[in-house]
Amino acid sequence: MTVLPRAFAWQRTDTVGGEFVTLDDRRGLHAKGVAFAADNALYTCRYDLHTDESWASTRLEVAVEGAGWLRTLRMERAAGRWRVTTSEQGNLERVLPTAAMSGIEEPDRLHPVLDVDLHNSPLTNTLPIRRLGLHRAEPGTKVEIEAAWVLLPSLAVLPYAQSYEVVAKSRIRYRSENFVADLDITDEGYVAEYSGLATLA
Repeated sequence: MTVLPRAFAWQRTDTVGGEFVTLDDRRGLHAKGVAFAADNALYTCRYDLHTDESWASTRLEVAVEGAGWLRTLRMERAAGRWRVTTSEQGNLERVLPTAAMSGIEEPDRLHPVLDVDLHNSPLTNTLPIRRLGLHRAEPGTKVEIEAAWVLLPSLAVLPYAQSYEVVAKSRIRYRSENFVADLDITDEGYVAEYSGLATLA
């Protein structure tokens, strides 16, 4: 078992919940995290995330569990293509009738994607920030990307347009469709405060 040298924890500010992660960011990122929340369904989420040295995502493994159900997701990018596999035990729909199917029917829709975005995870917002050097960029810098948005607790995967705009030193404005949030970041690009969602403990 790999021992990772750093750790962060975030407390949710919108609901009961939090996220704890151990990581190694010396050559890209390897992170192992656990999150729990009591928003649309009570669940716990464990994930293992890898990027290459440029901070482009290469693999994400997620297991989400609640009372009477368990779902898993594995995403892996190789030679510019994503492979997505899922499994399920129990019945999440019994707890959450609106839950989508896990995974994605057409993985080729993820062809241009370099970042994964785990729903309500402050850690995964750091991926495009570091990959594009936004933590060192001048105010006014704005980029638009497409990310693989992994919904919780369903583990459905959606290609999702997002933008990141540097509005001040250590502050980035994040947008996706009609959603807008300010991210206060550390000097290394990790989210210290995600407005309306979470704060670094």
